[in-house]
Amino acid sequence: MLTAKAAILTGLVLAAGVIAVAGSVLAGRLILPGNGFTAARGFPPLSPGDWPVLRAAAGSVLYLALIALLSLGLATIIRDSAAAIGVVLGLLYLPPLIVAVLAGDPEWQHRIERYSPMSAGLTIQNTTGLHNLPISPWGGIGVLASWAAAALLVSGLMLRLRDA
Repeated sequence: MLTAKAAILTGLVLAAGVIAVAGSVLAGRLILPGNGFTAARGFPPLSPGDWPVLRAAAGSVLYLALIALLSLGLATIIRDSAAAIGVVLGLLYLPPLIVAVLAGDPEWQHRIERYSPMSAGLTIQNTTGLHNLPISPWGGIGVLASWAAAALLVSGLMLRLRDA
């Protein structure tokens, strides 16, 4: 049952994500030049065929699917909608807030940014300054995938161990 839910959820999120991201890339291509982001000012035209743009676009779709799977896993573990929403939002949004509070400790900031699901996963959207990131774009997606896989594994085990 959990596998079927995960497959349907992934398919729907991937379809919606492709439409949303393609629309965003198209909108960026149309809107940015009119707002001063032109080749004359050092901004090359946004082209979906460029590797960084393609990686960011495809990675964004993958990011959305992995967040959905992480949410499904945690919701299955918790079994209460309100509590599951709170836990997922806390897991996604608290680490960046903690990083802001730890402004004086760059080592801990780096660790939290590198291993928190949202911060690591969103590195896939970076197209410049990749050497300054706490983790590589695909490494960040790997971290998020690990979080999602762990949530789904634990949720599968809990479904087997308790009466569902």
